[in-house]
Amino acid sequence: MARRLRYGLIGGGMMGQEHIRNLALFDEAEVSVVVEPDPGMRAAVRSLLPDVVLLKKIDEFVGRDDIDCAVIASPNFRHVEQLELIAANMNIPVLCEKPLYTDPDDRSRIGAIERLNAGPVWVAMEYRYMPPIAAFLKQVDAATGGIRMITIREHRFPFLTKVGDWNRFNRNSGGTLVEKCCHHFDLMRFALGSDPVRVMASAGQDVNHLDEVYDGERSDIWDNGYVIVDFASGARGMLDLCMFAEGSQYQEEITAIGARGKLECFVPGPARLWNRDIGPLPVPKLIESPRNPTGPVQTDIPVDPALLTAGDHNGATYFQHQRFLRAARGEGPVEVSLDDGRWAVAMGIAAQRAAADGRVVEMDEVLG
Repeated sequence: MARRLRYGLIGGGMMGQEHIRNLALFDEAEVSVVVEPDPGMRAAVRSLLPDVVLLKKIDEFVGRDDIDCAVIASPNFRHVEQLELIAANMNIPVLCEKPLYTDPDDRSRIGAIERLNAGPVWVAMEYRYMPPIAAFLKQVDAATGGIRMITIREHRFPFLTKVGDWNRFNRNSGGTLVEKCCHHFDLMRFALGSDPVRVMASAGQDVNHLDEVYDGERSDIWDNGYVIVDFASGARGMLDLCMFAEGSQYQEEITAIGARGKLECFVPGPARLWNRDIGPLPVPKLIESPRNPTGPVQTDIPVDPALLTAGDHNGATYFQHQRFLRAARGEGPVEVSLDDGRWAVAMGIAAQRAAADGRVVEMDEVLG
């Protein structure tokens, strides 16, 4: 067996710990270094990795010779500066959590990172790798005859508590339609194989976080919205987001329709949050509904229970690392590029503006 790939992890919070648990399932990988300044999160990391090198500052991370690749799982607004540091000082592959950036002005900084010609960067769009969604993406063109309409519904639990409550404010997260929904916009663009041209949206903060105040400042993150996207191909996409619907049987429901028929995908939420008093976690499934002959066909897409235990993304983090490991060893391509990450954020920014201003936003306005 080849030498184990040594991961350096920046951010040991909730998502960082999910990466640790999933990487522990690979014989060919290990987490050797973790950067985490918060005492509580440092203790949690130490409980998972008793022998790991724990650092408090990223400056201590840069230039180490015991790191073969890096994962950035820090708060959203830190991603760009940390990518810049690594790209300028370490020629190693990087898996960067979404969103790639949060401030519209940072789009040009991503271009500068690309021009450094450092190690490859993979943007962590985990939703592509959920087994039911991966099956959906594989079958959707044949089932629909080419997508003309795609709808993604996410009805889920509110934003979780993060260290320092950074995700309670748009300036840190990029806004809900960037922070949460860049996943959905990436799926739309990837499934359609087409770029967006204009965005319409209505969204707001109606139920969650209304009375939350931090250091005298009231939380301003939105908890629901609708977004409509026109694509260059002529196809249309719609997002239906609600973050006060944790009682739902399925968290994600994706529907694609074309001239030949319809394909639907149903994905439950995190296993650890499911109310087991009412029964076992629902099984993910696909339903194909052809126009001729009519008659839906349902296929269950079960996920390994060990992967459900390792994280909150229906096994996606494991399968993403499986593919990233190949890319890091030079045995496969980077499947989610900086350009993919840039488009997903740009769509979210356009949706935030459309909802805030009550207008249609052309993508050219966001792309500059």
